[in-house]
Amino acid sequence: MMAKAGFGERYGPWALVAGASEGLGAAFARALARRGVNVALAARRRELLDALAQECRSRFGVEARVLVGDLGDSRFAEEARLDVADLELGLLVYNAAFAPIGGFADMAPADLSRVVDVNTRGPILLLRALLPAMVARGRGGVVLMSSLAGNQGAPRIAAYAASKAFNRVLAEGLWSELKPLGIDVVACCAGAIQTPNYSMSSAKEAPGTASPEFVAEIALRSLGRGPVAIPGLVNRIAAWTMGRLLPRRAAIGIMAGSTETLSDSGKAKPSS
Repeated sequence: MMAKAGFGERYGPWALVAGASEGLGAAFARALARRGVNVALAARRRELLDALAQECRSRFGVEARVLVGDLGDSRFAEEARLDVADLELGLLVYNAAFAPIGGFADMAPADLSRVVDVNTRGPILLLRALLPAMVARGRGGVVLMSSLAGNQGAPRIAAYAASKAFNRVLAEGLWSELKPLGIDVVACCAGAIQTPNYSMSSAKEAPGTASPEFVAEIALRSLGRGPVAIPGLVNRIAAWTMGRLLPRRAAIGIMAGSTETLSDSGKAKPSS
């Protein structure tokens, strides 16, 4: 792991965390602040963002800025660019996601559209808005949250899984494209994470379930080593087994078994 000064010099002095209000996004904010990086926190819920910003200031002695907005809104990326135009932004963490649960044919079209808006269009537009400044200064970093669910079809979260496959492939392409320009990119393909949303949707923890703090640490430590990071030995073994050893049909069947017990109690509460 890089020393704090090295990390801050390489990826600081400011980082933007998209989807920062709670859970994994908040863990990213704390992990960055602990490294001495100032944080711009973006999400929809001001009260949670304000509390997290104050915690980062008081616990870690960094600056913190709150950006309230809907990451699924096509105007958000440009608004965010203007909000941080006076900052030297060296790192973008895109953690926001929307994950409706249930049969695809039964889902509201608005929910399916929001998967696209938050999970795929959101990162593309925010990257396009913020990357030119990183390219101009010749250094920076990007963390895109993907998921093991995106490694194969995932029944009952099919649209979400497809969006996470998109993020992984996007990160892999940018990893190669931007590395010669001084910008490190990594896709963090996590398994289940102990977040409020996951607790609401699942009655029991899946094997390899990790804490938000662990996932954030692995993702940040993996910058410069990309293009893909998988937190946890159990998850790395599962990804290798399902991607290399098992037929595609078998892998999809295993995912179906994992998702059949998920409930839709938390589907209307995205991490954005």
